[in-house]
Amino acid sequence: MQEMKQAKRGGGATMQQSESVRIQGKKVMDMMVDKKRLVEVPYTASLAQTMSTLVANKIVAVPVAAPPGQWIGAGGSMIVESDKQTGAVRKHYIGMVTMLDIVAHIAGEDHLSGGDNITEDLAERMSDPVSSIIGNSFEGLSLWTLNPNTSLLDCMEVFSKGVHRAMVPVDGLEENVSSGVELTESASSYQMLTQMDMLRFLHGHAGELHSILSRSVQDLGADTVQIYAITDRTKLVHAIKCLKAAMLNAVPIVRATDVGQDDHKQLINGRCRKLIGTFSATDLRGCHISSLKSWLGISALAFTEEVESSPLYTDSDMQNRASSRRELVACYAESPLSEVIEKAVTSHVHRVWVVDQEGLLMGVVSLTDVIRVIRHSLLSDSNNR
Repeated sequence: MQEMKQAKRGGGATMQQSESVRIQGKKVMDMMVDKKRLVEVPYTASLAQTMSTLVANKIVAVPVAAPPGQWIGAGGSMIVESDKQTGAVRKHYIGMVTMLDIVAHIAGEDHLSGGDNITEDLAERMSDPVSSIIGNSFEGLSLWTLNPNTSLLDCMEVFSKGVHRAMVPVDGLEENVSSGVELTESASSYQMLTQMDMLRFLHGHAGELHSILSRSVQDLGADTVQIYAITDRTKLVHAIKCLKAAMLNAVPIVRATDVGQDDHKQLINGRCRKLIGTFSATDLRGCHISSLKSWLGISALAFTEEVESSPLYTDSDMQNRASSRRELVACYAESPLSEVIEKAVTSHVHRVWVVDQEGLLMGVVSLTDVIRVIRHSLLSDSNNR
């Protein structure tokens, strides 16, 4: 390996710098190729209808649209859709609703206690309007847009700070020439750009990022002291509450100890524990309300296995993702960053667990981590030229 590194120095450095320059010249518009029109829901849609929209479109978040002038946008944003010819405002996007928002609502105070009326409680809660739960998670508190002319590096800066998605205007008003992140935007239509979209784009340009992607996971600082986890004995009802309490989209499932010291109703430190699964808010996309009652009392691990038979996984694409999740998307501290990106994109996951040779959990790499490290490396390349 050392000989390979030495062989790439010298003349190869100039080529790598030139490749780095090419990727830095990319813009948001370059990542929007083949993107479809924005999927959204009206503010009057019920949570059940919203979840159906998520399932049908295989997405984990949707913006909420309302009539203009009646709502304050999330984070004070004024993101509107206007008529292309007249400029008249047709709708105002008031926030983003994610699967975690819905999970947090399901896990409301004193709910999911396992009582006889659990199905009725859930049915009632899922009939609530989607506008009532905006802001249940951090992401719902803000709504961002990115101009198509925003540079790749500026876009990476936004995503490296934990913003998971931003709306990109199509045919925006000409006077809006800003290329950065905006809280005010008017366009005739929008598309959505996500962290995963960016990762797919970077994956497609791996050849231009070879020197960066050959770095190990260890360079990301992914080996952490505290890793929130649940055990294989944690019931689904408590796993949902754990996600809500910590505002996490997913947690690793680790093997419970034989001595019985774990609190299976709470998050525990999963470091140096055997990794055996993952429980994610997105797992609930394939769970119909009528099925949830019978599943609440089983373990979250068993639920992740049973939910694979839901309608969500009827097509081959979803079946492949389910299979990937069963296989555990993990890497080693010595694994190159390119392997992490490959696994995240192929399995469509937003985090890759870091384990040792015995399969013990040592850390986690998120899409935010990957984007942050690549951006930092690109900036360093620019400063060294």
